[in-house]
Amino acid sequence: MDPQSALELVKHGVTLLFLDVPQYTMMFSVGPAFKGIKMIPPGTHFVYYSSSSRDGKEFSPIIGFFIDAGPSEVIVRKWDQQEERLVKVSDEEEERYSQAVKNLEFDRQLGPYNLSHYEDWKRLSSFITKSVIERLEPIGGEITVECENEIVRNTAKTPMEEALKKQLEIGNAAASVGKSRGKVCYYTPIPRVVKCKGISGHELTSLNLDKTQLLETLLSKDYGGSEDALLGELQFSFIGFLMGQSLEAFIQWKSLVSLFFGCTEALLEFEGGSHPYPPRAEFIIFIVRDGVAKIEL
Repeated sequence: MDPQSALELVKHGVTLLFLDVPQYTMMFSVGPAFKGIKMIPPGTHFVYYSSSSRDGKEFSPIIGFFIDAGPSEVIVRKWDQQEERLVKVSDEEEERYSQAVKNLEFDRQLGPYNLSHYEDWKRLSSFITKSVIERLEPIGGEITVECENEIVRNTAKTPMEEALKKQLEIGNAAASVGKSRGKVCYYTPIPRVVKCKGISGHELTSLNLDKTQLLETLLSKDYGGSEDALLGELQFSFIGFLMGQSLEAFIQWKSLVSLFFGCTEALLEFEGGSHPYPPRAEFIIFIVRDGVAKIEL
């Protein structure tokens, strides 16, 4: 990239300014001079990180949050040593640091956004809007398995899950769970079984074999008739699971995918072209395939 194009991206892109971040923190090993990331395309992004031990060999559970930022916006967070997480600063500090970033005072300490992955990211987040984030994100905005202790405790345990459970019960993680209890996402409840009073057993069986009516009811009642809002929640939960390692997000993503594949009539409408938005069926399949590929990696 030529210097002029890079400068334009620095000026008009989003900047994440992270202050006092310890070495090795984040999902890549950061050095002592690290102050954040620049040249980020405006729009929706998911920021995730994990604190580490002093030698960078042990890591705590991931913490992540969604942002929806406009051109030239600067988002400022500061590392809280006691809680081992990024926290917001006062409005006055944010304004002061934002102006310093725009004056390029931190430019040498900011890493460039990896633009080679941006097209993949846009496909994964194309339906996640500011309204979707505000509707689903937990209080405080942070998505982390640390706040999902009850979900972890009440599920069958594999050796890896047992290790996670122990990690949540010791040290700072346990304290953080106590403080953050209840800070879970506001996902739409997806019934596993359709229950209706006043209909025959045959009709009830049909409703459970083909859940098209359930999907249409959820679209009307919980999503205001907006297919985009539903697909936004699918993407939100998938990213929360894939990048944030949230068990709650995985359960929601799995519930939505199971619902889609349980809708025989809706799928036939997609394939037959009678539905006004046939490309959405391809999109759902893409997410499932992409999810499987990344999970295997």
